[in-house]
Amino acid sequence: MKQILLFSCLLIIISCQQKDNLALDNATLKPIQNQSLPSLPKEMELFGQKINLEDEDIKERLDREIIMNTYAQSATNLYIKRANRFFGPIEVILKNEQVPDDFKYLAVAESGLANVQSPVGASGFWQFMPATAKEYGLVINDEIDQRLALEKSTHAACQYLKNVNQVFNNWIITAAAFNRGLGGVRSDMKRQYTDHYFDSEMNNETARYVFRIMALKIIMENPKAYGYYITKEQLYQPLETKKIKVKSPIKNLALWSKNHGVNLKIVRKLNPWILKNSLINMNQPQLLLLPGENCKLKNYASYSK
Repeated sequence: MKQILLFSCLLIIISCQQKDNLALDNATLKPIQNQSLPSLPKEMELFGQKINLEDEDIKERLDREIIMNTYAQSATNLYIKRANRFFGPIEVILKNEQVPDDFKYLAVAESGLANVQSPVGASGFWQFMPATAKEYGLVINDEIDQRLALEKSTHAACQYLKNVNQVFNNWIITAAAFNRGLGGVRSDMKRQYTDHYFDSEMNNETARYVFRIMALKIIMENPKAYGYYITKEQLYQPLETKKIKVKSPIKNLALWSKNHGVNLKIVRKLNPWILKNSLINMNQPQLLLLPGENCKLKNYASYSK
C-alpha cells in the first residue's frame, strides 16, 4: 500500500514538473512584444551634408543599425549617460578646429566614450593606433599614453580628419576613412569607379560604420523616442576640474596626490593617460587635472566627516 502511494506521489510530481517545463517552453517561445520604433525620416543631415533616405539600400542599412543600437540597451544607456559628461569638451574642440560637430558621434561609434583598448592595439576615445598617434604628436611611452588624454587626442583626431578631408572634400567619405584608412577607401572607390561612400561596396565593418554613426546620432538626439527615459540625475555629470602645471618629475604619484588633498585613484581617473605611479621621463611640463572646488570627486573618507 505504501509503495502504491509513493508511486502515485512520484507520478504527480513528474506531471507537475512536465507542466512547469511546458509552461516555461511556451513562455520562451512566446513572441516578445517590442515597442514600435519611429519611422525613418525621408532625409537626415550628417556632418552638414544632406542624406536622402528614400533609397532602399540606404534605408535598410540604417534601419539595421538603429534596431541593433536601440536594443543594445546596456551599451546605449551608457553612451547617453557618458555623453552628458564628455560631449561638452569634445564639441568645443571640434568647433575650434572647424570640424563638423557630428564627429562626436564617431567617437561614440569608436569607443562608446570610454578609454578602451582594442585587440589590435588601438586605444582611447578615438581608437588611435600607436604609429598614427605618434604621427599626430601624441606621446606614448612606458609612463604616458596621450591617446587616453581626451583633450590632446581630440585635437589629434581633428587634424587627422582635416587632412583626410583635404583629399576627398567630403566629410562622409572622411568618416569612412577614419575606419578603413585613406588608402583603403580610395582604392575601393577607384576599383569600383565610384565617387561616394553610399555607392561603394566595402568590407563589412566599413560598410556599416557610417550607418552606425547615423543611427547613434538619431537615437542620442531623441532618446525617449527609442525608449530611453534617462533622468537628469541619472546622467553622468561633467566633473569640475582645475589644471596644475607640473614642471618637475614625480617619483611617487600616490604621495604627490596625497599632498594635493586627493588620492591616486582620483588623479588616475582624471588623468588616465598616466600609466604608472610616476612621471619621471618628462621632456616638457605636464598639465594634470585635479578636482575643482565644487567637484563631487573626493576622498571617500571626507564624506563621513
